[in-house]
Amino acid sequence: MALSMTGFGAAEGDVAGRRARVEIRTVNHRFFNLAARLPNELSALEGEMREALRREFERGHINAQVRWLDDPAASAGIDTERAGAVVDALRALQERFGLGGEVTVELVVRQADVFGLRRSDDSSGVPWSALAPLMAQAAAECRTARKREGDALGAELSDRLVAMEKAAARIAERAPERLGRERDRLSTNVLQLLDGRQVDEARLMAELAITADRLDITEELVRFKSHLSAAREALGRGQPVGKQLGFLAQEMGREVNTMGAKANDAQIAHEVVAMKGELEKVREQLENLE
Repeated sequence: MALSMTGFGAAEGDVAGRRARVEIRTVNHRFFNLAARLPNELSALEGEMREALRREFERGHINAQVRWLDDPAASAGIDTERAGAVVDALRALQERFGLGGEVTVELVVRQADVFGLRRSDDSSGVPWSALAPLMAQAAAECRTARKREGDALGAELSDRLVAMEKAAARIAERAPERLGRERDRLSTNVLQLLDGRQVDEARLMAELAITADRLDITEELVRFKSHLSAAREALGRGQPVGKQLGFLAQEMGREVNTMGAKANDAQIAHEVVAMKGELEKVREQLENLE
């Protein structure tokens, strides 16, 4: 199972008596990288949120935002006790210093903590358990989106692996014929150079064997097919495979390059170029896999 690193999830619900919305957006990144945006009242929960999301996502750039949905005006109110204390204090000042003027509503509500949003003085007063269910719901929705896109990526990667496997099979079929043809060509060239002189058959056969060994790509084909099998097995697992597939793609590229260097054959060279193209497309897709 392949998981994309691109996804989105959201959830809404009550948190500490207010309506909140959690949104999680993820894109590709080599490591786990969290960017958190929390209201002041929930800022103390960032540590717990980070640990919770780290358990959900192995890697990727995670943008997690929590915001209040309720109208700020609905949270506004008057602290009547505070207002009474302010009025008493203002009147006491008038009497003590003989000040004129009226104690008006406008004057009272301008004083701190009399009129405005009711906020907790301690941002740590909201427990993680109040936010955790919404965060888990948004994360689950995001992972579902990542899996949906990951399934599409996995299907495309499987098609690329099949294409490379077919190309490798065509190379394997062509390779023995190429070696035989190369031996015949070298034998003809040696005989022409000797111009009728005696040929040291043992020496000639030894040189031909060395040349054939240098051009042989059997080991590269065997290793390449082994990497293909490992990649298919990884795609079938229910866990993040991006890093493993990245390593396997690198090893497959190494074998393909060696085959190309040893080819000395137009048809094999053509197949090698096609395999390199498929590998490049695989690497591009792996950038998006967790």
